[in-house]
Amino acid sequence: MTRALITGITGMVGSHLADFLLENTDWDVYGVCRWRSPLDNVEHLLDRVNRKDRVFFDYADLNDEMSLITVIKKVKPDYVFHLAAQSYPLTSFTAPIDTLNTNILGTCRLLEAIHLQMEEDKDYHPIIHVCASSEVFGRIPKEQKPENGINEECRFHPASPYAISKVGTDLLGRYYAEAYGMTVMTTRMFTHTGPRRGDVFHESTFAKQIAMIEEGMIEPKVMVGNLESLRTYADVRDAVRAYYMLVTCDPIPGEYYNIGGSYTCLVKDTLNTLISFSTKKDEIEIVTDPERLRPIDADLQIPDCSKFKAHTGWEPQIPYEQTMKDLLDYWRERVKKGKFLTR
Repeated sequence: MTRALITGITGMVGSHLADFLLENTDWDVYGVCRWRSPLDNVEHLLDRVNRKDRVFFDYADLNDEMSLITVIKKVKPDYVFHLAAQSYPLTSFTAPIDTLNTNILGTCRLLEAIHLQMEEDKDYHPIIHVCASSEVFGRIPKEQKPENGINEECRFHPASPYAISKVGTDLLGRYYAEAYGMTVMTTRMFTHTGPRRGDVFHESTFAKQIAMIEEGMIEPKVMVGNLESLRTYADVRDAVRAYYMLVTCDPIPGEYYNIGGSYTCLVKDTLNTLISFSTKKDEIEIVTDPERLRPIDADLQIPDCSKFKAHTGWEPQIPYEQTMKDLLDYWRERVKKGKFLTR
């Protein structure tokens, strides 16, 4: 039986990837999570976990090398999707050391655990996806942005400790491919969102606040940060399909790809789209909150995904408006159930 290992299975992307693999393959899915990881995003899978029905959870931590070695030795996955990270750019400004340790050294610990297993078992050759981020490109001056968008060869100019950590993650993936012949591919996914998106991200906190306003829990004011940043959006369900195609469509060791959606707009346009779906759209006021502003911000995030599309044939399928409607409906449901913190 084919085995896939997902680090960060309890996150938005990891949980959607598990859903995709369970629905579209016959693989067994092994999820790595920390003992304290919240299980909200995988709540619908827990019955299958308890019944050992193709879904299995193993406890490990990117900051604990032995736990990773133990999981790799136990599972010996055919495919590894490394999605776990400290993934919040704004948080990284207040927790830079934790971010760098988790994302850079954590990735190194995982790849080293796989390398050690390959050294022990010469017939073991897993296919590995390392998830970096479009944030590695950071602040690209308009005059330096390629005409067709940011391609794989654009220089890195990270604008946060998180982005710096993802530069390290990106380079480690390529290093292990080149140094040890491991089949590692790295992706730089641009903004991807949808149901289960964390509320530290702009479009998700907008949706959450709108849902709270509709329920009368807060006054009709949406608190915002920088609305002038340009973003290109993909649906998380398209993103995980891309990750599946990455590891199954003639994987090339050491390759790296930009992946992203096809709809580009300013953050303020995203906010206006979400407000337009609200039952309180005529009452909502937009208020800038200085605490939501990053010291510096990545902007002009427009990807050139031609390399990945040419290699795999992937194309985004879910329209932007549907993604935003589904995100707002997700928060409406959570707010009604009381499963949220403050705005």
